[in-house]
Amino acid sequence: MTSGALARGTIATELLHEALAAYVTAERSAADLLIELGLSPASLAEPRVPVALYGRLWRRLALRFDDEFFGMDPRRLRSGSFAFLCRLSLTQTRLGDALELVLDFLNLGFEQREAHLVRQRSLASIQLREPEGQQTRAFTCFTYWLIVHGLACWLIGRRIPLLAVELRCPEPAFTDDYRVLFSDNLRFGQPQTRLIFAAEVLDAPVRRTPADVARFLAGAPNNILQRYRDPESLAERLKARLRALPGDQWPTGEVMAQALHLSSATLRRRLAEQGQSYQALKDSVRHERAIAWLADRSRSLDDIAEALGFSDVRAFYKGFRKWTGTNPGHYRQLILAGAVPA
Repeated sequence: MTSGALARGTIATELLHEALAAYVTAERSAADLLIELGLSPASLAEPRVPVALYGRLWRRLALRFDDEFFGMDPRRLRSGSFAFLCRLSLTQTRLGDALELVLDFLNLGFEQREAHLVRQRSLASIQLREPEGQQTRAFTCFTYWLIVHGLACWLIGRRIPLLAVELRCPEPAFTDDYRVLFSDNLRFGQPQTRLIFAAEVLDAPVRRTPADVARFLAGAPNNILQRYRDPESLAERLKARLRALPGDQWPTGEVMAQALHLSSATLRRRLAEQGQSYQALKDSVRHERAIAWLADRSRSLDDIAEALGFSDVRAFYKGFRKWTGTNPGHYRQLILAGAVPA
């Protein structure tokens, strides 16, 4: 499956099979289980299913088996746990403190995974420890992240950008939906499983009140599953063109508009309608390249700065901090300290 297959409001059917895996037996097939839950087994033959269907499946499995974690831990995440986490988080005024409480609760509930919030200079990570000697599915880790990251974003009223998602497990056959939901920078086969983001977000205030909880829960989990990115949108098509060229060969906005048979004013207007600008798209691609190159120990910071079109390393530091809220040197140290040797 490629990113071009993504469609609005849908999710890969592979994730449907992953969600059912713990409950499928020789006596009860995936189709039988869907029928038992009041859902159509015909969806299993589709390449993608509506997010709303996946949300119904999650809720009905949780009620049927008293587990909001798809049977992936022996102790189960008892039905109602996510609602309790939402209310528990509101006892804190700062996101970092709320996250500590959330992770403490999940650590008490789960038997086979334990997570800790770690702050290292301008970076923060949530490190997920898994059973030694066992191969954890990528789906298990991403479901855990979906709960924690989705809740954190809701608490502060904005999306928390992830600099990287590292997993110990090998890369699964499908990752497109994970890249849309979390980050393009997914790194598999790593020494540890963790989310990495700018530490400054930990000081963000919790903006939700008890009155907000009922509305959030009424839309869950659909409201944390939908982060649509249309590969056919003008912004995504322009980014694809930029990715295909070295930075020093990027056309001006006027030249790009001509290549698309548009006037410069029309290009600016259509991008503005998507909440974008040509400069913001260039910065986004430079950000992607910076993240990837910083994980390559063979590239020096000077080389990266020059390849990205910065006048010097100091300008690169300033640009990277503007994009991510963190220091590129700190990010490189954190990534390379736990990197698999080349």
